[in-house]
Amino acid sequence: MIGKFACQSQQLPIGSVNQSTCITVFFVSLRVRLVERGSPHSLPLMESGKILPGVRIIIANPETKGPLGDSHLGEIWVHSAHNGSGYYSGYGEEVLQSDHFTSRLSFGDTSTVWARTGYLGFLRRTELTDASGERHDALYVVGALEEAMELRGMRYHPIDIETSVIRTHKNIMECAVFPWTNLLVVVIELEGSEQEALDLVPMVTKAVLEEHYLIVGVVVVTDIGVIPINSRGEKQRMHLRDGFLQDQLDPIYVAYNM
Repeated sequence: MIGKFACQSQQLPIGSVNQSTCITVFFVSLRVRLVERGSPHSLPLMESGKILPGVRIIIANPETKGPLGDSHLGEIWVHSAHNGSGYYSGYGEEVLQSDHFTSRLSFGDTSTVWARTGYLGFLRRTELTDASGERHDALYVVGALEEAMELRGMRYHPIDIETSVIRTHKNIMECAVFPWTNLLVVVIELEGSEQEALDLVPMVTKAVLEEHYLIVGVVVVTDIGVIPINSRGEKQRMHLRDGFLQDQLDPIYVAYNM
């Protein structure tokens, strides 16, 4: 299960957002299924907008590089006249990554060259219509592939666990999770008192265990604004992890369950 939280979409520069829809989805393996808002283990998502003319989007299995169908979760690949061939490093040297900028499908349309975005998402035919009266394919961005965590032999995506934690209490303003050795660390931004911080710990550990079958190793309750966010609105989980390891978070309360 993987998802992007509550009507905030990670935008890729490939769509127009004049008309956007917010849906609630449940992931079964790689298949996306629409459910009622608020359903258990579901996640609300906002589409990135209508795909622009001249831009082609395909969802591919990131491991096999095979194409996936409508409403299937996979890596977002892009083909357009504006695709790059590489990027410049901080030293001004061009770095080519052929696997990312000149990828081809393993079967089907193997002649088209695609750019791999490194983001998970899916395509779904929207109910909205454009000026011509036709429905369009909506792109939903779920999260970055590189954010996946390996814990106890299973792969988890932080946004799943963070969404479950945020739902446990109305005073949890933000949450970020990361692995530490073989433990899961949950950092919570709380708008409340120290006593509320104590009360949150069992609620958080219970929610993560019931919904993801994971035991939380450490719960860190902090003031608002501790979790670093970059200019694109993305959580900087590894910077947060560094701060945790260097004892720089100045927490309200820390609970260890080791």
